[in-house]
Amino acid sequence: MAESSMRDRQAPDTGDSGKTLGIAVGAILAFLVIVFALSPKPITFPSPVPTFEPDATLFDKVSGWITNLVFYGPSANGEYTIRIVVLWLISAAIFFTIWLGFLNVRGFKHAIDLVKGKYSDPNDAGEVSHFQALATAVSGTVGLGNIAGVAIAISIGGPGATFWMIVAGFLGMSLKAAECMLGVKYRQEHADGSVSGGPMYYLRDAVGGLGKPGFGKFLAAFFAICMIGGAVGGGNMFQSNQATAQIVSQVGGEESFLGRNTWIMGLIFAAAVGAVIIGGIKSIAKVTEKIVPFMAVLYLTACLVVLLGNFSEIPAAFASILDGAFTGEGAVGGVIGALIVGFQRAAFSNEAGLGSASVAHSAVRTQEPATEGFVALLEPFIDTIVICTMTALTIIITEAYLNPDASELGGVALTSSAFESVLPWFPAVLAVAVVLFAFSTMISWSYYGMKATGYLFGDNPLAENVFKVVFLFFTVLGSVASLASVINFSDSMIFMMSIPNLIGLYLLRNIIRREFSHYRARLASGEIKEFADRH
Repeated sequence: MAESSMRDRQAPDTGDSGKTLGIAVGAILAFLVIVFALSPKPITFPSPVPTFEPDATLFDKVSGWITNLVFYGPSANGEYTIRIVVLWLISAAIFFTIWLGFLNVRGFKHAIDLVKGKYSDPNDAGEVSHFQALATAVSGTVGLGNIAGVAIAISIGGPGATFWMIVAGFLGMSLKAAECMLGVKYRQEHADGSVSGGPMYYLRDAVGGLGKPGFGKFLAAFFAICMIGGAVGGGNMFQSNQATAQIVSQVGGEESFLGRNTWIMGLIFAAAVGAVIIGGIKSIAKVTEKIVPFMAVLYLTACLVVLLGNFSEIPAAFASILDGAFTGEGAVGGVIGALIVGFQRAAFSNEAGLGSASVAHSAVRTQEPATEGFVALLEPFIDTIVICTMTALTIIITEAYLNPDASELGGVALTSSAFESVLPWFPAVLAVAVVLFAFSTMISWSYYGMKATGYLFGDNPLAENVFKVVFLFFTVLGSVASLASVINFSDSMIFMMSIPNLIGLYLLRNIIRREFSHYRARLASGEIKEFADRH
């Protein structure tokens, strides 16, 4: 471990955490004030208690209460819910972007160099390369949110929502860098060469090192429980369900053989996922480093075909994005709707602030925690700024969002209709892309859930293996079940992860900034050399 890292472990930060948390709350309140000022209609606060059908099960009720609590927020313009959890994420992204001196801009080139392996020593502790760690983490975020979520955002908030998605993605880069650096810094290296890391460990050890051991352990356990719930549901069952539905739509619909026997697809997915995750992070990384570039190239190539075929329309598309973002003209819901929907979809897509990606990045081969922070900032750029923007331009140029039935089509169907208007054969390609996105998300989240389980049971290999079996069972279940309550619950668990994670980041803010500053200073002085120059 680098000298600075060891020093920080021994001399914990004692900064004024209350002041920083006050800044975070202030940022949320400031955002709400702006919305209040801009909204032409009163802001309303709905009842936090949901209503249930008479025959609702106990799980339905528990799920409803948790979902309503996590995703609660006032309504703007009588149409858009300003989810407090999204403001919690965005305010942290703004804070750390400023706190780290726009690391997302200054560190971008170095991040590329690290991914290329210019500074990588194969003898460093860890299990995977910088590129493999990035591919694994990206595979967990790039998915249906990029295909379906963008379409939903534009159909509701108009083209202007795209601009605010890009802004949110830009801000999320520094936040992702902070949490992934901490993941490496406080990871546990085991005797067999494997590693365990992520928010569970830096919340327990680093926050505990601030003189708050009980609070640190509570935050870590809370995070781990939420991650397991999110992994089984949103990271698994939902993916299996949607991938199965997409395949069924291409082979004859619900009345086809597969449509009547969707469990077959569930078994196939479980077998494929199981074959990968049994080998742990090394096996997962080997698959994702091949799948992620392939599926990204496949999808982006289709986007480019549409865009290049309508090249003259691209300036007008960008004009409508900017117009909708700042004036509300041409945006279905005006500027307030565009801003709210854009921010929400970006937060839901790139997962910056949730802490999940730091689990994958913790396995990287490096002695410098800061290096993986730089690599991680590329994730929101790839996920939101590149892939989501390309999807948005395709939908805007084809004017699919202007379809009177756009709001009823659903995300994947709307995106598919946009491509189909130019490429009649594309729905079949989209089905392949959805399956690959779903598969990559499942194998990544299986690792997240496995490590969370391991943490709760003392890094017990048996507990991790039991989780793998349970995870595969739910893969099959996801392909056959009606999942409304389960998915709502699991989505709530995923976003509840941001509560303990961001509290920890705020408390550790000085350690975060010192780690990056010290590394950049050593890099500038020539102390840190490219690997080829060390020999």
